[in-house]
Amino acid sequence: MTTNAKLITHIIADIGGTNIRLAIVDEQADGYYRNISTYKCADYAGLAEVLKLYISEQQLENSRLSACLAIACPVDDDLISMTNLPWQFSQSALKETLKLESLTLINDYTAIAMAIPLLSDAQKVKIGDGEAVAGKPISVCGPGTGLGVANLIPVGDKWHCVSGEGGHVDYAPVGELEIEILRFLNKIKQRVSYEQLLSGYGLEQVYQAVSAIKQNPNTEKLSAQQVSERGLSNDCEYCNLALNVFCRVLGAFAGNLALTCNSLGGVYIAGGIVPRFVDFLKSTAFRERFESKGRLSHIPRQAPTYVIIENQPGLLGAAAFSMQM
Repeated sequence: MTTNAKLITHIIADIGGTNIRLAIVDEQADGYYRNISTYKCADYAGLAEVLKLYISEQQLENSRLSACLAIACPVDDDLISMTNLPWQFSQSALKETLKLESLTLINDYTAIAMAIPLLSDAQKVKIGDGEAVAGKPISVCGPGTGLGVANLIPVGDKWHCVSGEGGHVDYAPVGELEIEILRFLNKIKQRVSYEQLLSGYGLEQVYQAVSAIKQNPNTEKLSAQQVSERGLSNDCEYCNLALNVFCRVLGAFAGNLALTCNSLGGVYIAGGIVPRFVDFLKSTAFRERFESKGRLSHIPRQAPTYVIIENQPGLLGAAAFSMQM
């Protein structure tokens, strides 16, 4: 931050469909932010109401303020309509209403990507070999409601995030079982992307596919959580197989990111699914599939892979973004 910027209090937020978490950037604080408060979105009519409450609670009404808000929806237009909430607002009107010096909205995966250079060893788990090369690109993907993807590119002494819709690229199966899964999904989908396998509903579809392929006599309609739980406990061999396929496909997809961006700074796995079974992931062919790229296998082989286990990567990333401004 510039000297002038240090006179401004920087508010950050991680806005989800259920909760909104707010904090104040503090480069000297543990975690780079302080005074975190969490509010239930359903209790408020809109974002401005929550921000006004936080500003009042922190006694910041007479302070110079800026805000960087991480939000799980497109942020390119002035009018923001949240996907999982009945909240709609104008960025310019919100800035004026709160009398902010500046207002920046960033996509949730931009925030997660920006958090990566600030993660400590306690906030991530390494999977397999590889060593990060300083100053090289970093990639992140995260199975959750969908499949988020973003990349960090070093520009001078700062990081620039290149986000997009990488989770929607065409799925490329490896091996006979995955080819059969693709055939199964093609019966119900006109087009199959990686998100059709690497997401919550994707895991459910993989379970349905392997159950049909292996002729499971007791196929049920299971949620992703149920598939995970039964797969981890070995209560269901088809759930276990589905979870193994999920991990293998995730490894292949992450390896594709390493090739695409030459991500020698590392490839990180985020989202709400994988952190629940890190030990299981280690036991699968995730890393083998990550590295298995034919004559270019030496590139992903050099790149480390990590699972992000930090609970608040959105806030950390919003803080990182603010500190670069």
